[in-house]
Amino acid sequence: MVREMFVRDHGRGVPVVHLHGGWGYEIYSAQPQIDALPDVRFVIPDRTGYGRSEPIAELPPRFHEGAAIETEGVIDRMGLGRCVLWGHSDGAVIAVIAALRAPERYAGIVVEALHLDREKPRSRAFFTTMANAPQDLGERVVAVLRVDHGERWEDVIRMGGRAWLRIAETPAEDFYDHRLGELAVPTLAIHGADDPRTEPGELDRLRREVPHARIELLAGAGHCPHAERRSAARVSELLAGFLSEVRTRLQ
Repeated sequence: MVREMFVRDHGRGVPVVHLHGGWGYEIYSAQPQIDALPDVRFVIPDRTGYGRSEPIAELPPRFHEGAAIETEGVIDRMGLGRCVLWGHSDGAVIAVIAALRAPERYAGIVVEALHLDREKPRSRAFFTTMANAPQDLGERVVAVLRVDHGERWEDVIRMGGRAWLRIAETPAEDFYDHRLGELAVPTLAIHGADDPRTEPGELDRLRREVPHARIELLAGAGHCPHAERRSAARVSELLAGFLSEVRTRLQ
């Protein structure tokens, strides 16, 4: 079933589909990159259940895979052809799954704050807060979430917290069906050195299984380098350089 989706479409040039994280788009807006890269066409869908797309009551099992399929539909409906995926957090998981499903569709992928482990002990309290007490996330965060999701903001955050608590119950499963080593498209991984959502060893797995991936670890950056004051400009530089490298693959 094709659900109604809201899609932002900014600029003209190299097509980049930006896949937001688990709190939606506005809280970690890509506006710094939109402003810095005028020769890029940023296509930014709200995933089903988020923002101005069709609401849902619960994220289904394997929702990342479902979102990858949904992303393929957006690309086809907009006639983007071969493009670059740039995913943040949950969006990064979705980008990898999409590139494993159909590598011929993508000139390359940029994965920011990529998740590899399903069980994240250091984040359990955070996910529990999301599921049970999202108002405790703070006034500033809540204000932006309300702008993005309207009065449904609590429902959106609660369903994300519940989803990640369920994911933690199946640590032996794998987001990528144990196919991460098959990832063949050019890959740029951007990661904050102080990302609180990262468990020890996650990036080691990426280095081991995807040796061609370029990994940029940004000092002083947290979970969303592209939206953080100290690292946003560097992310724009990295994105511009990567797009220059893969431009010939867009033909």
